[in-house]
Amino acid sequence: MNDKTKRSLFRGSQGQNYLFPFILITSLFFMWGFAHSLLDVLNKHFQDALHLTKAQSGVIQMSAYGAYFLMALPAGYIARRFGYKTGIIVGLVLFAAGAFWFVPAVGINAFWAFLLGLLILFAGLTCLETVANPYTIVLGPPEASASRINLAQTFNALGWVLGPIVGSLLIFKNESGKSIFELFGEAISKVFLGAGEVVRGVTETIEGHTTDNSVLIPPYVGLGILVLLVLILFLFTKLPEISPEEDGNTTLNGDSKPLIKQKHFVFAVIAQFLYVAAQTGIGSFFINYTVEVKELQLNELQGGLLLGIGGMGLFAIGRFTGSMLMQKIKAGILLGTFAAVNTLLMLFVTMNHNRFGVIALIASYLFMSIMFPSIFALGVRGLGDKTKTAASILVLTVVGGAIAPWLMGHIGAVSMNTGFIVPLLCFLYISFFGYIGSRVKP
Repeated sequence: MNDKTKRSLFRGSQGQNYLFPFILITSLFFMWGFAHSLLDVLNKHFQDALHLTKAQSGVIQMSAYGAYFLMALPAGYIARRFGYKTGIIVGLVLFAAGAFWFVPAVGINAFWAFLLGLLILFAGLTCLETVANPYTIVLGPPEASASRINLAQTFNALGWVLGPIVGSLLIFKNESGKSIFELFGEAISKVFLGAGEVVRGVTETIEGHTTDNSVLIPPYVGLGILVLLVLILFLFTKLPEISPEEDGNTTLNGDSKPLIKQKHFVFAVIAQFLYVAAQTGIGSFFINYTVEVKELQLNELQGGLLLGIGGMGLFAIGRFTGSMLMQKIKAGILLGTFAAVNTLLMLFVTMNHNRFGVIALIASYLFMSIMFPSIFALGVRGLGDKTKTAASILVLTVVGGAIAPWLMGHIGAVSMNTGFIVPLLCFLYISFFGYIGSRVKP
């Protein structure tokens, strides 16, 4: 990143340099991306370990994302009343507590105990997202807000990549004697080349393995330790409190209409709800979809690697390139186009359950990459001193992730591909928002 880009993205209206605060905040994006993507591995794990149906395993997302519904508005109040830093510290404390709770939860060995840990952990993430997203908006000139939040979300995408990889390696047993690169290469050759060679011994060994919930301790305790280290760093770092007026992010609407009458914001709330529903639903049943393609005979570990390295890898690439594309293409147009492409990909997935459907699922992550930050930036654009309230409402919409997996689990109980009609409809609306609903009326 050259000096000119740094100045344009992180320089305030009074000449303040916000690069270092931006770097600190970006670390939070990475951690909650990792925590979110671990959920996609938990679905398949609990189906095996606790003998749950697909619909029952969807309650995992209901507990995690339900925390957003419970905590988003209180988190917004904390940010408004006590400032950004306090909101971050509260979020990190809850994040660490939820992660460490997995140790006694394994001892209890009941589904409700794990759900409680996820509820606490994601209550912390709610605080972090309520603060961090709008904070990136004000850490520089308003015209660069979409590029700035997409850049921060690039590191969030790295967390999304590592979550399924680390989770799959620690939770799904690999008794094949092969490295993860060999297993991933084998999975890629089957999916993209239609390779006929199937290593049956690997699949049979893993399917015959008794799943133990104690495998959840290493990833979550490790995550908890990382969160504590970041918490210490934030406790001893002074963060600037920036009001929207200080950086020029003033209200575009001269009559200061309430949020409910800001049409672009209302449309954004619906779009964000549906986007999180779509992404969570796809991630929750990605492994189910891949291992149920009989012609491929992939195991859970290979499905997790396809999700982490394949899907989330494209997700990270999309986040990085999206930040650059938005400096040349209007955010609304790019969002609408990407959502339209994903609508077509989901149509293909619902109509097919084969290796080409797996390819379509993997490709969908590239086009999902810019959606959350773009909807967020377009939704709070021009809201001035209403930005923090608007941000807490937009974070509340993450509760959409609590509904889609449960619904998809019911629809796809017999044939998983039919459940993907849910994200198809979500992407269709997001395309409308990008092209039309995101326009701000002066």
